[in-house]
Amino acid sequence: MRVNTVIAGVAMTPFGKHLDKSLKQLGGEPVLAAVKDAGIELSDIEAAYVGNCAAGTVTGQESIRGQVILSSIGLGKVPIINIENACGSGSTALNQAAMMVAAGYYDVALAVGVEKLFHENKMITYAAFSGAVDVEERDQMMAEITAGQSEGSGTTRSMFADFYGVMARNHMREYGSTPESFAMVSAKNSYHGSLNPNAQFRNEMTVEEVLAQPMIAEPLTRPMLCPVADGGAAAIVVSERKARELGIDQPVRLVSSVVHSYFEHPEGAEENVTSLCVDEAYAEAGVGPEDLDVVELHDSSAPVELLMYESLRLCPPGESVKLLEAGETRLGGRIPVNTSGGLLRKGHPVGATGIAQILELTLQLQGRAGERQVEGAKVGLAQNGGGTIKGEVAAMIVNILMR
Repeated sequence: MRVNTVIAGVAMTPFGKHLDKSLKQLGGEPVLAAVKDAGIELSDIEAAYVGNCAAGTVTGQESIRGQVILSSIGLGKVPIINIENACGSGSTALNQAAMMVAAGYYDVALAVGVEKLFHENKMITYAAFSGAVDVEERDQMMAEITAGQSEGSGTTRSMFADFYGVMARNHMREYGSTPESFAMVSAKNSYHGSLNPNAQFRNEMTVEEVLAQPMIAEPLTRPMLCPVADGGAAAIVVSERKARELGIDQPVRLVSSVVHSYFEHPEGAEENVTSLCVDEAYAEAGVGPEDLDVVELHDSSAPVELLMYESLRLCPPGESVKLLEAGETRLGGRIPVNTSGGLLRKGHPVGATGIAQILELTLQLQGRAGERQVEGAKVGLAQNGGGTIKGEVAAMIVNILMR
């Protein structure tokens, strides 16, 4: 379904460690700012979709997270739908808001993603991630991943760090990548993040500096793995009719929004949840990878970014390192990837990440990205997914925007 809705306003908090801010503040502040950016009133919002993954574990707020957050800024009465879909929670909130607007049920809908992950007790933060797998198979999965060397997994680091370590070692074995290849991803994204005032980490790093950082899960050093963060992001989605009424002169249209989930398939099958989303999104939008000007993808680790180059058809299989080394995915290259700094540098407040990707693309397509602006950007793609079932992503979302 070609959604043809307009992103009328966007906003986000700076991502980072905000022990002094509540879930209400982290979610409410960007909503008010997005409303202002859209040139509407809070009372114009007809429905709200709130993405959050871990508040129940970290803050104890269950069941009515969206209602609690939005009532604190004076938004109530309207339908408020709570969405939890792993790292794709915010992206799914956007999808649902856009679908309802496209279907004609609403003219103005809010999509917001928010997460508070930092806690004085780090074990609580790690526990928030340990449930993003099939818990009945978790122990067996971790035993296979760590080969018995699981000390510290889930206590001094997220269990997903070990998962990404295996992914990196497999990539090295299959494609000939090296630790330097992964460090290049982190260094590139550190440059982009240094230009983003909302990024958690704004210091630019060299490949050598990335490699010199503490080893977390062989061969991945700390900057090769995305950090946890607190933060919120919001987007106002409107119908084309409402966009004309508002006089939006640079409409950014969400032309494709695809959500799929893990499904059983033969090992080595060409179709999986990622390829299904990617192919369907391109078909819906009527574009191909060659038409993209800017991409925000889920770089939960450096090897994941390389793998996604291939999954998004940005390069042929096995040539992701060549694409990176040629500078094609850096600002100034053919297809800049993660101009926001990505998860690796912008940070990863799980529920907020998907909306923050949409914010970055919207700014890029409207020419509002400042020092990190991609000249003449007209088409952007956001890929976001999370959770793991049998070694594959559990929830995948791909959105394509056009100016």
